[in-house]
Amino acid sequence: MDSTSKTHFGFETVDIKEKQHKVNEVFTKVADKYDIMNDVMSFGIHHYWKWLTIYTSNIRKGSKVLDLACGSGDLSLLLCKNLYPDIHLTLADINAEMLAQGKMRLLNQGYLENIEFVQANAEQLAFPEQYFDVSFIAFGLRNVPNQQQALNELFRVTRPGGKICILEFSKPKVAGLQKFYDWYSFHVIPKMGQWIANDSQSYQYLVESIRMHPDQDTLKNMILEAGFDRCDVTNLTGGIVALHVAYRY
Repeated sequence: MDSTSKTHFGFETVDIKEKQHKVNEVFTKVADKYDIMNDVMSFGIHHYWKWLTIYTSNIRKGSKVLDLACGSGDLSLLLCKNLYPDIHLTLADINAEMLAQGKMRLLNQGYLENIEFVQANAEQLAFPEQYFDVSFIAFGLRNVPNQQQALNELFRVTRPGGKICILEFSKPKVAGLQKFYDWYSFHVIPKMGQWIANDSQSYQYLVESIRMHPDQDTLKNMILEAGFDRCDVTNLTGGIVALHVAYRY
């Protein structure tokens, strides 16, 4: 994309270079309340979604694993609880405050060996080609300005025989669920953000960003366009969330 390209920041149209700055502002503001808000907004179900993502990945001992857009490190913590110290884990996030939250979380639990923390842009990963066996990005892809470029980068750093697991909000597939989901998203979540994090505006963006994110089939096609040979899609909680697992043969 050239410098004049536009993208969305929630429902707002912005220059593609401006979106990353705006997203950084959001996550800098919510970093210290991020985990409690996730628990409250999802009624704790996000822990199950993340556990299922790790279970589905079927990681082998000795694997090099990337947690991209790692946020506060809750997915990485689950990885460590189940696989430490038998994997080499890299946590990466573009936002310094969120990465610091993730680093503190793992170090406080005593996870020190075989773990690296990297401030990284998903669109321009500094890792070598074909470096990782498994990469995760959980609830982070929709915040990337150029999602196709991020998927291209994930393909580049995935070794043959490796895979990526993308866990992200998607489009409900159960009849009648969309209406309730819209009401909850736009009328309840911003109020929760105000009550708990003293910040309704950031959570207004988050629910808008979900609506602007590609649906299950569109994202699958984008993943295949990046070069992956196969992509399996699993709808969770009626399609509110979808897990895309893509393989490089």
